[in-house]
Amino acid sequence: MKGYIEQAFNGYTDWWRYLLGFLFIFIIWQFGALIQVAVVASELANQGYTFQEAMFKIGNMEVLMNTLESNLNFFLLLLGFVFGFGAIYVVVKFFHSLDFKYIITSRAKLDWKRVWFGAFLIGVVIVGSTLLDYWLYPEDYLLNFQFDKFIILAIIGVIMVPIQTTFEELLFRGYFMQGLGTVLKSRAVALILSSAVFGLLHIANPEVAKLGYQALVVYIGTGFFFGLMTLMDEGMELAIGFHAANNLLTALLVTADWTAFKTHSIFTYLGEPTVLGNIYIPVFVIYPILILILAKKYKWNNWKQRLFGKVERPQVEVES
Repeated sequence: MKGYIEQAFNGYTDWWRYLLGFLFIFIIWQFGALIQVAVVASELANQGYTFQEAMFKIGNMEVLMNTLESNLNFFLLLLGFVFGFGAIYVVVKFFHSLDFKYIITSRAKLDWKRVWFGAFLIGVVIVGSTLLDYWLYPEDYLLNFQFDKFIILAIIGVIMVPIQTTFEELLFRGYFMQGLGTVLKSRAVALILSSAVFGLLHIANPEVAKLGYQALVVYIGTGFFFGLMTLMDEGMELAIGFHAANNLLTALLVTADWTAFKTHSIFTYLGEPTVLGNIYIPVFVIYPILILILAKKYKWNNWKQRLFGKVERPQVEVES
């Protein structure tokens, strides 16, 4: 089985292709995100604001996230990722002349059992920790369940959240990490840089505003966690399952004023986030335990080469 990063050499791997490709994907992704801005601006105009006043108010993340009805806003928030998903497919297929499978897995085909196991494992953690916290601190939770609104949320979530999370995995653990690996010839550098960029792109999230820049530790740590899984397993199926289940269950179970997803979830969390519970325990306790479980299940070996090895060009490759 060819290495996950190395199989990018089946297509064109010039550094400038990755630079232009990443910029193209990012621009199309953000263009899709402007739909949410346009709809919010229209709603503010209906409330009597001028265009200039509306755009100024939208500069406040709270206005952008709370002006529209929650389910509509949730849908529009995720819509930009559909555009991004299409853009990354076009870039990989036509700009790099690479079979799309190669940025997902080094296996002959996508391993759905791995996707579902990743989703199941993080699902157990999220549901279990939420129920435990509810049992210990019931005063921090307000039952928010409204059947009609929740069903709409669930339909939107089941369809749109996997698109959002899979796009992020394809971009950061796929396209970006493979590009860095083939250009810089180092798996470790590719892992570190892709994880850092993934984390820093979450800098505008409400959680960062609430906890400060130290909240970026959890985003960078999560990127590193997903990247490590991808390199050790020579494919991103586990990361795809983890990421989708994490975001979907978070949106459905609990919302709070300081979270990125403000939804018609089952519970509203009234407590305050803590650095220990929301940052350090997930990154430095839960993630290592999950890595050990996966390493045992999938018999990961050769850690040094898979995480720190040099990215070698195969003998036969597509010439640029």
